[in-house]
Amino acid sequence: MIRTHVLICGGTGCTSSGSKHIQQAFVDELAKNDLTNEVKIVQTGCFGLCALGPVVIVHPDGTFYSQVKPEDVAEIVEEHLLKGRVVQRLVYDETTNPTHEIMAGNVSLNDTDFYKAQHRVALRNCGVIDPENIDEYIAMDGYQALGKALTEMTPEDVIKCISDSGLRGRGGGGFPTGFKWSLCAPNKADQKYVVCNADEGDPGAFMDRSVLEGDPHCIIEAMAICGYAIGATKGFVYVRAEYPIAVARLQLAINQAREYGLLGKNIFDSGFDFDLEIRLGAGAFVCGEETALMTSIEGNRGEPRPRPPFPAVKGLFGKPTVENNVETFANVAQIILHGADWFASMGTERSKGTKVFALGGKIKHTGLVEVPMGTTLRQIIYDIGGGIPNGKQFKAAQTGGPSGGCIPASLIDTEIDYDNLTAIGCMMGSGGLIVMDEDTCMVDIAKFFLEFTVDESCGKCTPCRVGTKRLYEILEKITSGKGTMEDIDKLEELCYYIKANSACGLGQTAPNPVLATLKFFRHEYEAHVKDKKCPAGVCKELLTYTIDKDKCIGCGLCARNCPVSAISKTDYVAEGHKLPSYSIDAEKCIKCGVCMSNCRKAKAISKK
Repeated sequence: MIRTHVLICGGTGCTSSGSKHIQQAFVDELAKNDLTNEVKIVQTGCFGLCALGPVVIVHPDGTFYSQVKPEDVAEIVEEHLLKGRVVQRLVYDETTNPTHEIMAGNVSLNDTDFYKAQHRVALRNCGVIDPENIDEYIAMDGYQALGKALTEMTPEDVIKCISDSGLRGRGGGGFPTGFKWSLCAPNKADQKYVVCNADEGDPGAFMDRSVLEGDPHCIIEAMAICGYAIGATKGFVYVRAEYPIAVARLQLAINQAREYGLLGKNIFDSGFDFDLEIRLGAGAFVCGEETALMTSIEGNRGEPRPRPPFPAVKGLFGKPTVENNVETFANVAQIILHGADWFASMGTERSKGTKVFALGGKIKHTGLVEVPMGTTLRQIIYDIGGGIPNGKQFKAAQTGGPSGGCIPASLIDTEIDYDNLTAIGCMMGSGGLIVMDEDTCMVDIAKFFLEFTVDESCGKCTPCRVGTKRLYEILEKITSGKGTMEDIDKLEELCYYIKANSACGLGQTAPNPVLATLKFFRHEYEAHVKDKKCPAGVCKELLTYTIDKDKCIGCGLCARNCPVSAISKTDYVAEGHKLPSYSIDAEKCIKCGVCMSNCRKAKAISKK
């Protein structure tokens, strides 16, 4: 009889940290201690606290072990699973309860700062169930929504429910989901399609990947519901090939759903037919744009098409098509199951429900969070994310990736929803949230995103193909100390031209990081141009390394480790005594920072 479940994160983050080896170590140790029939090992999706991986949770007591190594497993099995004593050194500190000597690590994860402010809808099963076992999904009310839709609701009822819920597209634009479905449903055709956009090309974004890895059946169920609502019998999931775990689990889930009669012919004896296929993307960012994505599925080079006609009229293979992203679909079954009012009760007036964010950058708890729309940036960064490490000050947060903008510290109390972000010149995007501290150069950040966009432009239209390249060149000129005030004006003018004349969303939003940083951090651009200084000390060409002779202890580590021999010994006279010291030849210095990293004890070297 199973008395204990050991949940091991099998998401990409923990897998890359060795969770597969930990799982095998548990299997071996359980067999060695004759516990195989008493303890069940469950591989789950992402728990969210990616910074603490690999993660292991022991139920029923809920002990949360973090940063576990294979060599720790024998101790966990012997102490915890055999003797009932938690291995304190491995317990996540926020779940430790020192008042219990035996089971000291049994404070609920839901009561920790990271989780208590969250409300999980799209991520409800991630980290909870085995994503490779359809029975576990069914046990969590899986496929009940599809059954309800097919046996109790008309297609019109389904669309009305989604419309009344206020669900908007989670892929970036925030288009009303129910309205999109309603545009496609009346169109007559011998074939219609449902497409799931799982391309997720934004740097730092891993929300959709985590849903596919941790709860693939919720996407299958939602796409079937959408197919029923619009009259489609065929669906495609377009997922990037760089997500091998997500692809494998999704394919397994599709096979299981077919075996259970939840995909294919006559689902729930309703007369409704629906089936799915996976299409692998080659990692082109432009294929996140819906028409380019459909062109790629058709086997052609992924380039956007002019609109109109819109996909609801003429989409995939020229047939009426609905396309939504993974997170949008992840909400659908729960809305059908619990009702439109339930979903609409969360969030703000015009942005209903919850939003998943991938927290990254200069923040303590990098990982995956899901919060109600309207949660402030301050709450996400400090209450959930644990704040900025090393006592640094928050400077800005980039939302929406290469298509988004930055939220400065002065607007940290902004309630995050579609309209509020648009009002300050940003956008929700798919949910990447990159946190930056005082050591971040905002001009360099804009250049980073432009470099990405230049590489990812499909080249179909001149404003994007050439314009983004020119933007990048101007930014490169400014960060190397060769810019002029006229360059800043030219930069802004070119941004608006590209936005107005590019053929698709990628080009139209490509200037957003530049415009946002110009709006909130123009003084940094001017410092690079006028003072030839990078205020954050990031842009190498503008840096000067100096040695404070009063702090220098003469150890010579800096000189011995300098790769270009730019540091030489000098005599320093203080209070009549000659003391050994060192100086840096600015002409020879390549600004690699090796000297500064070696001067940790004296901290005599600075850059500015």
